[in-house]
Amino acid sequence: MTFSVLLDLDGTLIYSYPGILASCQAALRALGHEPDEDLDIRRFIGPPLEEILQALLQSYGDDRVGDAVAAYRHHYGESGYRGSVPYPGIGEALAEMKRAGLRVYLATSKRAVFAQRILDHLAFAPYFDGIHGSVPSGELDHKPELLAHVIAQHGLSPSHCLMVGDRRHDIAGAHAVGMRGLGVLWGYGSRDELETAGADQLVESPEDLACSIRAMLEL
Repeated sequence: MTFSVLLDLDGTLIYSYPGILASCQAALRALGHEPDEDLDIRRFIGPPLEEILQALLQSYGDDRVGDAVAAYRHHYGESGYRGSVPYPGIGEALAEMKRAGLRVYLATSKRAVFAQRILDHLAFAPYFDGIHGSVPSGELDHKPELLAHVIAQHGLSPSHCLMVGDRRHDIAGAHAVGMRGLGVLWGYGSRDELETAGADQLVESPEDLACSIRAMLEL
């Protein structure tokens, strides 16, 4: 049986904060608001975009989440996605996973089209056997549904899969579909968040990622 690794994107493979922040600010301005110069959205990154923008709009008493999402995606698709850089060591970790014979899939709450664009931009796309993210219908916005989709699409066995991510949603999603979850400590979620979510193991740095994955899968 071939083993598979499902990887989150934001906070796991890439430091995407500058691009996401710029697109959130652009969305707020498009709705007539002036964002605080000290706006910090790190704690919001991870859940579906609608939840992030709803939280940001609350302070303005504005409920136009759909309009904000459209403005965000317009800006992100034009320039925001370029504000992403890989964490040091991630390229090497991806290469090592492939050398170990693993099948590698992306499973992100970000729109699949943007995820593809980012991986192409960073020259990471060739490492992946499948790139999956949210879709316009909204049916794959949440991790359990997304992971179930990846499993079904590729005929995977959850017991031979491992989900890797930086937020509680990644761990909870993994457990919901019967796979283990590895939490990374360099992203947007804290150690406490990941431990509380029940992460099966934690990894301290990207340099240790491939080794931790192989150990968990007993390769």
